[in-house]
Amino acid sequence: MKVKIEIEEGLEEEEVVIRCGSLNDSVVSLQNFISKQNNGKRYLALTAGETEYYVPLEDIYFFETEGREIRAHTAEQIFVCSYRLYELEELLPGSFMRISKSTIANLDHIYSITRNLTASSEVEFVGSKKKALVSRSYYKALVERLNVKKLGL
Repeated sequence: MKVKIEIEEGLEEEEVVIRCGSLNDSVVSLQNFISKQNNGKRYLALTAGETEYYVPLEDIYFFETEGREIRAHTAEQIFVCSYRLYELEELLPGSFMRISKSTIANLDHIYSITRNLTASSEVEFVGSKKKALVSRSYYKALVERLNVKKLGL
């Protein structure tokens, strides 16, 4: 592994870029270590149009696939993410959970779940009109995780 430091005068915020051939355990560990140096606040590079944004993970409500794109939803915006869902599952902290084949949700933002016995259930998020679907196969695990998380059990 090569380590290179570039000094750029006038830079408003320090930036660390990790270039790798593939996402593996050592890269994820390195990312986690570096993220912890920033008061525990983690950011994800997302795009909207031609602009790249560094969005705090806690601002993201859910990720979903739409066609061949992975979209990250915040309270008011939708961004495009360069990661695949399986990569996000490995990168994201424990407050995120897969709730369907095509969606990963931030449990901290879930406000309600409308159960549907014959089809997918629907999750609503705090402070937003956005909704996501929960597959029947993920419903029970989601409710259990929410009960543990929300009640502090």
